Amino acid sequence: LVFVMHLQEFVTVLVRDPRIQKEDSWHSYIDYEIFIHTNSICFTRKTSCVRRRFREFVWLRQRLQSNAVLIQLPELPSKTPFFNMNNPHHVDHRRQGLQEFLEKILQDALLLSDSRLHLFLQTQLSPEDMEACVSGQTKYSVADAIHSFASLNRRFPIEDEERKKGKSDADSDSESSSSGLGPSDDSISCGCKASPASEES
Repeated sequence: LVFVMHLQEFVTVLVRDPRIQKEDSWHSYIDYEIFIHTNSICFTRKTSCVRRRFREFVWLRQRLQSNAVLIQLPELPSKTPFFNMNNPHHVDHRRQGLQEFLEKILQDALLLSDSRLHLFLQTQLSPEDMEACVSGQTKYSVADAIHSFASLNRRFPIEDEERKKGKSDADSDSESSSSGLGPSDDSISCGCKASPASEES
């Protein structure tokens, strides 16, 4: 007698750890860590961790909307002219809005089938590179991009320090030992690096 357990599929997404990044001496922006933990067959990696800025969320929403014309996509938090990156309330309000946006999107099977969404959540590719990858203009596939990003970002920042001292022990599939529910400091930022500032605005 064989019992087949049907595990309920889940996708946990956390938008956390806002950080101010300097583009140059005049311009700064905030990026946020996006942490994914899932058992869904839709995802190439079961855990991942990237950093994205508001402008990239705007790009993602536009692309998803152009591909899924009949779906009314959830709104992003409004882009207010009075947004102050030094005001913790403003920053946290935006962070919550971005998390709610992703939570709603990840419940839609049609949107989940869009490769751009997966590249956005599981690689640090720029919007231009995501477009190129999805339209077949790169040597690497979507899955290749996700796997190579994961292998580059396997270690925690603390482990990076250890590696520099000559120690090395990498565990290939568990990229985060954190539940993601505690305070987010460097010890649980699962190896996210800030994306290099790109020229789109």
